[in-house]
Amino acid sequence: VQLQASGGGLVQAGGSLSLSCATSTSSFSSYFVGWFRQAPGKEREFVAAIRWSGGTTYYADSVKGRFTISRDNARNTVYLQMNSLKPEDTAVYYCAAGEGLVTRTDSFYHYWGQGTQVTVSS
Repeated sequence: VQLQASGGGLVQAGGSLSLSCATSTSSFSSYFVGWFRQAPGKEREFVAAIRWSGGTTYYADSVKGRFTISRDNARNTVYLQMNSLKPEDTAVYYCAAGEGLVTRTDSFYHYWGQGTQVTVSS
């Protein structure tokens, strides 16, 4: 399974960005896909996840109500719509995938894409 993240950039506080995670397989029914982020000098943290089958979503408290994760089955792509961005959202964002029960723990994600930089200016 290969993942390709894209869509990062520079935006002012209060603005929006949409990230995409394109997957290499159409056989994703048993998978979940998540977004993580890592700011300089900080640990990687969970942002959001979605179960491919059924579309159940999960969010970190810090982004709940501002970020929306979704998937497009036809395009084998997961999106992260980020609204009301804050400077503290600045980080490298990674998409990742795993199988089985959805989790916020990065060690259960076995497939990782390259990161995409999101910078929010104040």
